Amino acid sequence: MKNIFLLVSLATVLISCGVKVPYTTQIRDEFTLDTDSKMRQVQFYTSHAIFLNQEKRDNSQNTTQNGTLVSSSSSERETIVIPALTQCVFEGFGPKGEVIVRFEEGEGKYLSFAIKLEGSSVKRYYFDVDWNMQGGPKIKYGENEYKVDLMRGVPRSAHLMVVKKRLQKTKRKERVVRGLKV
Repeated sequence: MKNIFLLVSLATVLISCGVKVPYTTQIRDEFTLDTDSKMRQVQFYTSHAIFLNQEKRDNSQNTTQNGTLVSSSSSERETIVIPALTQCVFEGFGPKGEVIVRFEEGEGKYLSFAIKLEGSSVKRYYFDVDWNMQGGPKIKYGENEYKVDLMRGVPRSAHLMVVKKRLQKTKRKERVVRGLKV
């Protein structure tokens, strides 16, 4: 009897655990996530890692007091890494229905995710950037412009995910009837 109770309890716990699934139009419609207030209650995640690179170069040519020609260059690199399954929160809707999410505090520190038009009827919200931009895709994050690193991670496949649970409560009683004596 104790073993049965333990197995039922364990099964209930396992069933109630959430699973990360892609955020799709189907989930949006199923849970009527069409307002800012409802979307702010949802915890979002990224499916794949996203790497953003910025490089600043400064080249100058000068002469010294004794007439020597000096050519100097300096560069500064910054990489922002958003690992897979990073938590993010809803910031707002874009003008074309994009979902804009924030990973950290700060002015303009958010990324946009939009529905890809081709494909199946279940549409995911993918990382939204102009993939055909000359010189590679660039995006503004915070105050700076970054180039999306296509060599690390899988940024083209990066999409939003949510945790989805299925709660099913079942009450079960069991009793043993002893019978009646005359």
